[in-house]
Amino acid sequence: MTTATTRGAGAQPVVRSLSPEDTKKLLHLVRNSKSIEIKVSVPMTAHQRTALSMGLDPVEAQPRHVYFFDTADQALNRAGLIVRARRIQGGRADTVVKLRPVDPAGIDAELKRSDAFKVEVDAMPDGTFMCSASYKGVATGQEVLDVTEGRMPLRSLFSKEQRTFYDAHAPAGIGMNALRIQGPILVLRAKHRPKEFKRGMTVELWLWQDGKHILELSTKALPAEAFQAGMEFRVYLEEHGVDLDSEQETKTRTAMEKFKADRKSPRRAGKTGKATRKRP
Repeated sequence: MTTATTRGAGAQPVVRSLSPEDTKKLLHLVRNSKSIEIKVSVPMTAHQRTALSMGLDPVEAQPRHVYFFDTADQALNRAGLIVRARRIQGGRADTVVKLRPVDPAGIDAELKRSDAFKVEVDAMPDGTFMCSASYKGVATGQEVLDVTEGRMPLRSLFSKEQRTFYDAHAPAGIGMNALRIQGPILVLRAKHRPKEFKRGMTVELWLWQDGKHILELSTKALPAEAFQAGMEFRVYLEEHGVDLDSEQETKTRTAMEKFKADRKSPRRAGKTGKATRKRP
């Protein structure tokens, strides 16, 4: 697969910051993807004010534990490959093997037809956009615990198709069972459908033990609706005082940076095949 990722100049909303060349690249990605997800991170100082303004109810949020799997030096992350599992309330869990950035036009058509395979463009108000390809899977919460506590090999948590996708894109010589367990991160997730924004949005609050929080608001749209959805979302966010010019933080990048810092501390670092038992 060829790759494509672009960051527009400045810190303005996507619809105003992209150059003609970047706009052409974005249109190419959107046209060849299944969906687009528009994401906005809210500055920590504005979390409570934003939640109150939008009427977000924390009682309705679903708790999750998110685990990432990588080598000690994050070789997968450098290669654009993300391996992740999430324990979900009610004994459920899901898994994903994600590759980014990708050019969707170079992905096999048969692979695109799989319901478990997703090609999606992420866009943020600072002009950043990226296309990813991901293979999703289902598991149980107990299976995730068995893997993270060393009772099952990591590879058993993923489907045959996910393992094949991993083998095709992982750096040479890095087997899935050799990956280190990083996490868990406590995440609160909720769906929100306000009257002023009928498309609805997903709200995620990622919480780290050192007090760092990321509040992300996102909405999805089909490629043909991307521009309209982006404009409507922007209007809704601005009406509730969300600063679209603020520095944007991504969940995965922040998580990886924190895992890298934690690796310097033997007390907190994860071990191959065995998770730390400390819970957030």
